[in-house]
Amino acid sequence: MGSKRYEQAVALVDRAKVYSVDEAVAVVKGFPPAKFDETVELSVSLNIDPKKTDQLIRGTVVLPHGTGQTKRVLVFCKGEKELIAKQAGADYVGLKDLIDRIQEGWLEFDVAIATPDLMREVSKLGKILGPRGLMPNPKAGTVTDDLAKAITDVKQGKVEFKMDKLANLHVVVGKRSFEAAQLAENLHTLLTAIGRARPASLKGQLIRRAGVSSTMSPGVAIDVKPFLTTEENSV
Repeated sequence: MGSKRYEQAVALVDRAKVYSVDEAVAVVKGFPPAKFDETVELSVSLNIDPKKTDQLIRGTVVLPHGTGQTKRVLVFCKGEKELIAKQAGADYVGLKDLIDRIQEGWLEFDVAIATPDLMREVSKLGKILGPRGLMPNPKAGTVTDDLAKAITDVKQGKVEFKMDKLANLHVVVGKRSFEAAQLAENLHTLLTAIGRARPASLKGQLIRRAGVSSTMSPGVAIDVKPFLTTEENSV
């Protein structure tokens, strides 16, 4: 049954067309629904050579309507910062006890935040957290003394976009049950943030192409022109 629904969805997409963000959302929302609330994701192909370390794209942005996913936040801190973290809504707070649990294989959290003074101890977990994308990182705003802001941002829908080895980005922008306007605003916010992350040394257009899809749907191509810089549009 799943493949039949997918074929019906494919028939609704004009492969020769690039859609505006609003049109693309309308197409995805119009696909035959799955039996669960599908996740909606943006995929972006970048005009970047992944071997050039000065051009790696990585950043964060708070989506205005969140992602529809509740993130479990773990905070490595000690002393009075533990109370601040708990009050800000952290799910797990501590240091040595958490490091021990993680070394024993426990990984029941989605985002890890740490204060800068504890990174030497937290770095022991590099081999476990690194490959899973869970290692606290200053660029992602997860190594910070302002724990309250970092925790609130994550809980409100902060997402990280990070280029993979093939110069692609995949970022969750919400759930299919979101209003079309909410998905469109999240997509606009994310694409604008990616456009602004353009490396200074890059020649030509940063975003090669972009598409939006839900868990069980084909991708719908998005017109990226509105998210390019003035210089890129004049080329």
